[in-house]
Amino acid sequence: MPTSFLEIVELPDGRIVLRRADEEEALVTLEFSADAKGFLQGQHIEIAKAMFNVGVQMAGRLAEGGDMNMDEEGPRVLH
Repeated sequence: MPTSFLEIVELPDGRIVLRRADEEEALVTLEFSADAKGFLQGQHIEIAKAMFNVGVQMAGRLAEGGDMNMDEEGPRVLH
C-alpha cells in the first residue's frame, strides 16, 4: 500500500471506517451492534481506534517480511 495519511471516520450510519485521507473509499469497516455499543458504554470509538491501530501495526510487520499461513480453505477460527 502506498504511503499516505490514514484517517478514522465515523459515518452517519454508525459504521467506523479506516481510509486514506484523500479518498472516500474505506480500506476497513467496523460496525458495532447495539448490544456491543451498550456493553462498551459509549466507548466503541476508542475500541475502534485501538483495533485499527493494532491492525495497521501488524500490516506493517507483515509487509516487512512476516509470514501469513493461508493454506486452509473455508472459514478460520481466529481465537
